[in-house]
Amino acid sequence: MKPYVPQYVGTVTKYVFVDSPDTTPQDIATAAYEIAQGVMIKETCFGCQITGSPEDVERIISHLRKLDPYRIYVKDRGFPPGDARRCRADLGGARPGYLGHEYEMGLVRYIAYGLQETDRMTPDELRAAAGQEMPTPDALDIDILESLMREE
Repeated sequence: MKPYVPQYVGTVTKYVFVDSPDTTPQDIATAAYEIAQGVMIKETCFGCQITGSPEDVERIISHLRKLDPYRIYVKDRGFPPGDARRCRADLGGARPGYLGHEYEMGLVRYIAYGLQETDRMTPDELRAAAGQEMPTPDALDIDILESLMREE
């Protein structure tokens, strides 16, 4: 087996997704290109991928979130763009992760709604909505978490 030699040592790659009636994936990619300064940007159908030093990537993400704070989502990616272990040019066909992205994008409108609603609430209203004191000192019981996930 051929040894893997990483091309971008010391970098991180993040997906930036947008699901907004006001901001398009092209808007996200264009805004990222404008301040890239040596960071690799790959435009995608859902936003962009950003590869660079952790500090530069976070700087760009902070800038992008200002465009539409409730509808821009960020997710780690384990491989940089073009990595032979995951690239369609080397493997052929669609990358399996994109089906997961499609599913996740169907859920983000609920997250956006929750973020907007809780942002408008006072701490007392948040406590009342949660039905208990926040933050809770105990970890969430795994059975409760599983039942919440199954409800979706």
